[in-house]
Amino acid sequence: MKLSHWIGVVVVGVAVALLGARLQQGQDVMTPLAERYVKLVLALGQHDPDYVDAYYGPAEWKAQAATKRSLADIDTDAHDVRSALRGIRLADGADETTRLRREYLIRQVEALGARVAMLNGTRLDFDEESKALYDAVAPPHAEAEFAAVLAQLDRRLPGTGALQSRYEAFRRQFVIQPDRLDAVFKAAIDACRTRTLEHIVLPPGEQFTVEYVTGKTWSGYNWYQGNYRSLIQVNTDLPIFIDRAIDIACHEGYPGHHVYNVLLEKNLVRDRGWQEFTVYPLFSPQSLIAEGTANYGIEVAFPAADRVDFERKVLFPAAGLDPSRVEEYYDVQALVDQLSYAGNEAARRYLDGQIDAAGAADWLQRYGLYDAARAKQRVGFIDQYRSYVINYNLGKDMVKRHVEIESGDPDDVAARWASFERLISSPRLPSGLRK
Repeated sequence: MKLSHWIGVVVVGVAVALLGARLQQGQDVMTPLAERYVKLVLALGQHDPDYVDAYYGPAEWKAQAATKRSLADIDTDAHDVRSALRGIRLADGADETTRLRREYLIRQVEALGARVAMLNGTRLDFDEESKALYDAVAPPHAEAEFAAVLAQLDRRLPGTGALQSRYEAFRRQFVIQPDRLDAVFKAAIDACRTRTLEHIVLPPGEQFTVEYVTGKTWSGYNWYQGNYRSLIQVNTDLPIFIDRAIDIACHEGYPGHHVYNVLLEKNLVRDRGWQEFTVYPLFSPQSLIAEGTANYGIEVAFPAADRVDFERKVLFPAAGLDPSRVEEYYDVQALVDQLSYAGNEAARRYLDGQIDAAGAADWLQRYGLYDAARAKQRVGFIDQYRSYVINYNLGKDMVKRHVEIESGDPDDVAARWASFERLISSPRLPSGLRK
């Protein structure tokens, strides 16, 4: 063999070996692109105060973002990052989580680009916006569907006057009084945490604190701070009903947002070194998974019968409410829950210009049984967060279907928790959920 031919063989062999290593270590190829993605999110946050929901990555990256970049520059960089990510070829042996990581980053960057376009004045209709930002579109619901549920409630709540007034009169009997609020929430949080820890191992030191606030468009919020810690705020502008104790404790805490963020930090940031999960852009596909798992997590932790039993024994007495009425209350709430998508329809019509703010509030009162104050607050939420509303109900339905298909036997509690944990520990996209 000629020396030149031998050298050529060696060079080709080395090149193939390097290419194989590049494919096999796809996560190493993605690391610099992931860093650019984080910096893009932080940069866009300088233009949109609601965009960065959480960040606990390197402090110097946040400091660099303080030097404001133009939207045009952000858009160009996002396009380059997206193109580079699409060009990455992973080895056949790459694990599922690495594959999900690549698809997640591509879709998150696409959503970032859509948000840039919106800030530049691009107008999308409700469904176009939700698809671009959250990787999903909520199905439309006709007025007749809500009217059928309202007819059932009309029979369930007899009396004189409008149904909305009768419902509010009924519900006012189940308000948590302010002097009992903290005790009730603490009892709910303790129960949610206990049930979660029976199935999910959380890292030592995880915890959150609760604050009661006013002047917000939302009822509860989790501000994840990194190092396995959260700040949970509860809005006390309006009366808080007894069902909100478990709802908020699970949704914002265990096994909802707090657990979701803790597991992402533990499994993806610390164990794998994936810095992209140190930032959470609110207007992105991640939010549908976050809100959907937080809402479905209520049902995972407290199936209906368990919840009624716990509230009868613990929360109703803690709130000073009559425990004998717990079934009555939740029978009515089960019907009201079927009106959830009325909120989406109000937002769709409002944002698409079919109705104005007053019309949206009226729709919420008529078909969602909101009182006037809550309808006004909800319209304020829609003004601020727009099509984000789909992430709660559509997100829950998509997550529920995914978990129940994957876990199989509906009576297998352990399998359901295991599937739920896998979902909140991974970078799966809404479009990647089982259908």
